[in-house]
Amino acid sequence: MDPDAQQPTPEPSEATALENPDASAESLETLETVETSASASSNSGPTIVDATKSSGDSQPSAPAPKPVHGLKKLMRVLNIYLLLFVFILVIAGVIIGVAYFQSKKQSSSGVVQSQNLSQKTLEQLASSDAQVGDAKQVLNVQSNAIFAGKVLVRDSLEVAGSIQVGGTVTLTNLNVTGATNFEQTQVSKNLSVGGDAAIQGSVTVQRSLQVNGGGTFNGPVAAPQITTSVFQLNGDLTLTHHIIAGGPSPSRSNGPALGSGGSSSVSGSDTSGTLNVNTGGGTGNGCFATISFAQRYNGTPHVIVTPVGADAGALDYYVTRTSSSFSICDASAPPSGVSFSFDYFVVD
Repeated sequence: MDPDAQQPTPEPSEATALENPDASAESLETLETVETSASASSNSGPTIVDATKSSGDSQPSAPAPKPVHGLKKLMRVLNIYLLLFVFILVIAGVIIGVAYFQSKKQSSSGVVQSQNLSQKTLEQLASSDAQVGDAKQVLNVQSNAIFAGKVLVRDSLEVAGSIQVGGTVTLTNLNVTGATNFEQTQVSKNLSVGGDAAIQGSVTVQRSLQVNGGGTFNGPVAAPQITTSVFQLNGDLTLTHHIIAGGPSPSRSNGPALGSGGSSSVSGSDTSGTLNVNTGGGTGNGCFATISFAQRYNGTPHVIVTPVGADAGALDYYVTRTSSSFSICDASAPPSGVSFSFDYFVVD
């Protein structure tokens, strides 16, 4: 047997590719042409491939997968990030909408918003008139504030801390609900105290003082004049000056003891006074005069009569009294043509 016949003969395509590299490259170009034609035939119908153009008797290879270019990869990645961005925008829009409606609800319910005072606003206030904020906002001033001119508050003024005033304060109406300390206070019109008032120092009232209820003083009370309807003392009464009894003057009527042509007159008040008597002719026993009180007493008062002078002291006088009047009388006939007087003092 021929030894050359036992060795396998290489395929024509492989041998050709090994012996002729240019032919191999040409075969690759042929395969690419076939793949291009095959892809085109999917749209335009079947395409006949000339087998004579391929080198050797090898069958045509299956079409290779299309490579994915870099631009398409980038577009796929961008599509994912675009979806994430749109999703984030939707979430942010929902949050903003909820916050907006919540703020509208708070403003409609009467919540007052605060507003800080910036340096620019301070400069505007210093140079000219300016309006800061509106009635629904609160102006917060963190630092100290000095107003060189007047300050007008059109609505109520609420102070959470203490108020210290170095000058005079003029108030039309002042309502104090808590404890207040005043070093010096002058009330030119009316002062109304609904509760208890404790005054540690002296009180000077230049005009009238009217107290509708009771008053308790633990110390001395000094007043040039006190006018009261009822004055009640639970202790001793100490007077260091005169007692002057005032009031309207009482009236009087003559009695038979004056005689013919006699007269009488009274001066003073219901509390104290003097009865002057001038006797005439033909006097007799009885009363000189009856003094009627301008205001009657609740009961029969105590009447103290003192004769003035020796002529009055020599008389045999006596007193009769009722709640509305009293009389000064003589038990015997007084002398004719004589003048004398009686002082009286009346207490209930």
